[in-house]
Amino acid sequence: MLDLNGLKFTLFPNNGISHRYFPVFGIASIDPGFLRELRCPHAMKKNAFPIYTQPCGWNALLPSREALSPVIGNLDVQYVVVGAGFTGMAAARRLSELNPNASIVLLEASTVGEGSSARNSGFLSRNEYPSSNSAEAIEQNNILNGFNSEAFDGLQKIIEDHHIACDFHASGRIRAAATPEGANTLRKIQQALEATGHPTNTLDESALHKLIGTSYYKFGVHTDTGHLVQPAALIRGMLSALPQQIQVHENSPVLDLKQHGKKWQLKTSSAQITADQVIMATNASVKYFGYLQDKVVTIHTYAGITEPLKPSEIASFGSLESWGVLPAHRLGTTVRRVGADRLLVRSLYAYENSLSESVVHDALHRRFHNRYPELSHIRLEHVWGGVTALTLNGSPYVGSLAPGLYASAGCNGSGIVKGTALGSYLAELAHSNRTDPQILKAYGTANKILPDPFRALGFKVISAWESRKAGLES
Repeated sequence: MLDLNGLKFTLFPNNGISHRYFPVFGIASIDPGFLRELRCPHAMKKNAFPIYTQPCGWNALLPSREALSPVIGNLDVQYVVVGAGFTGMAAARRLSELNPNASIVLLEASTVGEGSSARNSGFLSRNEYPSSNSAEAIEQNNILNGFNSEAFDGLQKIIEDHHIACDFHASGRIRAAATPEGANTLRKIQQALEATGHPTNTLDESALHKLIGTSYYKFGVHTDTGHLVQPAALIRGMLSALPQQIQVHENSPVLDLKQHGKKWQLKTSSAQITADQVIMATNASVKYFGYLQDKVVTIHTYAGITEPLKPSEIASFGSLESWGVLPAHRLGTTVRRVGADRLLVRSLYAYENSLSESVVHDALHRRFHNRYPELSHIRLEHVWGGVTALTLNGSPYVGSLAPGLYASAGCNGSGIVKGTALGSYLAELAHSNRTDPQILKAYGTANKILPDPFRALGFKVISAWESRKAGLES
């Protein structure tokens, strides 16, 4: 779960509106000590899909599995879904429901459990809160929660029906602040929640220490809404639960996509596929194929999970058996409990390119030990990065790119429930060729962004300024 709020970015066009915002991870932060890393990033070769140098920590906690075979030869099918994350699996499943006899191929560039969908913090929620207590915001939120609730309930039903062991459970949410400025921000959020009928509990430093075992935070707000999950276990379980009608191939990155008459041709290293319709559920990677380059930016984020703690050390986790903490500042750090004996810390980000492994390891360890100094001898056993896609106004792009070609991109760091909802919608759009104005009203639609170097310069300057303001929330 990425806590996304708006970061004002005046270099972007305002499209007739007084202010536009560039959304940034609430679990991200920049230290002055590695601003040089952002000016001189370790550039990755542009690929059709993210290439990760570190295994996903969530997946490393699970038993190994044998990957499904790559796609081989020449195929002619009705539907191809590219990307076996939450959006792609939802699209393939819904296509199967709408077309029980259709030929459906689902392609995954890497292996399920190692892709971007498994690299998040494992936060999800059935309902979102309105951005304000205005009538317009409440109406929009009600429409949004109609789609979110349907997607969440569908996920929960699959988990229960197929007995997916993914540690899916209700946990509530804690937003916590380490500074007076952060506390003031949370009080405003709390007031808005209470004004719209969402009950909250105020937590002082003592209460927070009792619940989560740290005195780092001075003020917090608790809400009942929120679940936690082991994301790699969930996405692997979703794969096993797909209808047999769907042909799934792993290690099958699409290297070329072009229109051929009324059909589409996709090439991998070992196959050529002709399809009537294609759904691109690849988030930011859709840019590789020339689409949405003016609407989506790629962001790398980072996380680490501790080694197992001894029984005598587990008391440091607090009295709650399950909890997740979101920061008061958009450039803060997310922390959550993982199972009975581990903690996760998620922070940092990089624009379009990855940070060096040494910078990531040092920064994540520092953030963890700042919050739990009594655990300064504990190391992060698994450290990894993940890629997501941001848009200017925090809204995704979802819809048709060309006749027979559909895409969803710009999850803005919240992909499990939203991705499931948008994947199902893309399948219905491909099936009926009819748009649903309600889903656009619920999620909005991505605005255009100025090209680089203006985009990169503005992002880094404003991000550095906001990270200074974040202070101890980092």
